[in-house]
Parts: sequence; C-alpha cells; structure tokens
Amino acid sequence: MALSIFIQQRIEELKREKNAILLAHNYQIPAVQDVADFIGDSLALSRKAAATDAEVIVFCGVHFMAETAAILCPDKKVLIPDLDAGCSLASTIVAEDVRAWKEEHPGGAVVAYVNTAAAVKAEADYCCTSTNAVKVVQSIPADQEVFFVPDMFLGDYVRKVTGRKIHLWQGECHVHAGIRPEDITAKMAEYPKAEFLIHPECGCVSNCMHMVASGDVDADRTHILSTEGMVRRVKESPANEFIIATETGILYRMEKENPGKSLIPANPDAICKYMKMITPEKVLRSLEKGVFEVHVPADIAARARLAIDRMLAIG
Repeated sequence: MALSIFIQQRIEELKREKNAILLAHNYQIPAVQDVADFIGDSLALSRKAAATDAEVIVFCGVHFMAETAAILCPDKKVLIPDLDAGCSLASTIVAEDVRAWKEEHPGGAVVAYVNTAAAVKAEADYCCTSTNAVKVVQSIPADQEVFFVPDMFLGDYVRKVTGRKIHLWQGECHVHAGIRPEDITAKMAEYPKAEFLIHPECGCVSNCMHMVASGDVDADRTHILSTEGMVRRVKESPANEFIIATETGILYRMEKENPGKSLIPANPDAICKYMKMITPEKVLRSLEKGVFEVHVPADIAARARLAIDRMLAIG
C-alpha cells in the first residue's frame, strides 16, 4: 500500500500539533513503517515508550503492545489505530490459567512473554521478550520452579539453553508455528551460502537446535535471534544472503537498511493478519479523533508494572 503525500503530510502536522510519537513494530506494513518515528521489536518499543517526552503515543502494533505502553506511561494518552489488532498467541491464555498454576505450585515463579494481555502480566513475577527470555530465567534462583507462558516454542528454547526444568504453557503464534523444518532444510539447500536467522517463537526452533547439534545444519550459518537481533545481524554480517524465519513484514526494514543484500523468507506465507490491520488512513484517523485510547485498570497496571520493570532492568 503506497503512502500518499497528503496523508503523510497530514500525519506529520498532527504529530507536531499534538506532541505525538508514532511507534511501529517490525511487522507493520511498509506504508506504516514509512511514517513511524521509531521501528523496533517489543522490547525496543517498550523502552522507547517509557522514555518519550511525547504526550500522545500512537502504537502501531497489536493490542498487548499498546497495553504495555499504557502501563509504562500512565500520564500519557496511548492510542491504537485498530482495536481489532489482536494476537493469536496472547489469546491462548487468561489470568485464571496463571492463578490456577500458582495455586498448585506455591513459591514458583511465573515468566510471561510480552505477548500476553495486561491481566496475565499482572499475575506474573517477570515479563520477558525473545531478546532477554534466557537472561530472565537465569536470574531466577535455580531451585525455584518456573512457569513460562504462553509460547511453548520460546519456552522450550529457553529450557534447552538454560538447562532449567520449566513448566510450559501450550500456546503458539499461528504464524511462527507455520514455519516448519522442511521449509528450513529446503531453503538452506537452495541457498548454500546464506546465513539462517530464526526467531525462537518458530515451531521448528527445537528441531533446528537438534539439527545443529547433530551436524545436519551448519552451526556457523544458524542464528536464533529476536527480530531486532535479526536486523542487527543482517547489518553487521559480511554475508550477502540471509534466510529469514519470522513474519515477513521485517523484510521491508531489512531491505531499506541493507541495499544489495539478498533476503529470503523461510516461508513467504508467514504473514500476521493482525499486524497488517493498521494502515496510514487508520493512523491519520487515530490522530485526528484520538481513537482508540487504550486503558488498563489501575490495579492490574500496578501489578503488571512490577513484572515489566523487572524485564527492563534485566535488559
């Protein structure tokens, strides 16, 4: 979708008038990325929201991300241009599920991936992103039980890396779960010089770790990274070809920042319909009419903030 000059100019005018900042996730459509003030992954966007002096935050991502910004910035107006921009992974678990586990495992620690609703975060001891999930779990005493929610693939990755016994919630992102081992092996055979960059949410991540350990996949070519880690790797690596195993929206930013490098999606159909719901027209409406404001009840926000702050402190 092309970004019209009128819409772009009007968005810029309204941002200045209303002291607003536009934050966009790496998976947003190109036209939204083009008008954003900052593009990044969940952790980078959380930090940017917490640090901004803007009075209005227009969050171009999915609903749980806007909730996190509202929790971190209670004195600011947080808007999401489309209320229907949800998350298939976040919807797999509710607060009652976490409370039930805590009743059965008193003294256990709950680690909630940021891809969760605020009410779930409020029941957690720590939040994490794919960037710092391993560090977060390593910060918990070794004799303490850990419940990792909701992504079973990221949780299994953390379990293998840390060697910890971790209870896993059986949730998955429908997009990442669709990237299978056969996608990877076929692409790596087709592009023998390409580096392979995989997000730890992917359904094939455990298989890929096994293939690396067994020598079936070249360890030097394989990197398990967050989306922001992928962006950095493409920029810093001397390689010219990269197989990208995550939602395809990230390719636009990578291509802009790395002209001349070849980027191959592991699965071209890895597209999140929720991430694509926001358009420049909806961003403009959001700024003009102040819709849709994201509110988190004060008691839930206060408890969720503790888990989020621990995540940010760990880095």
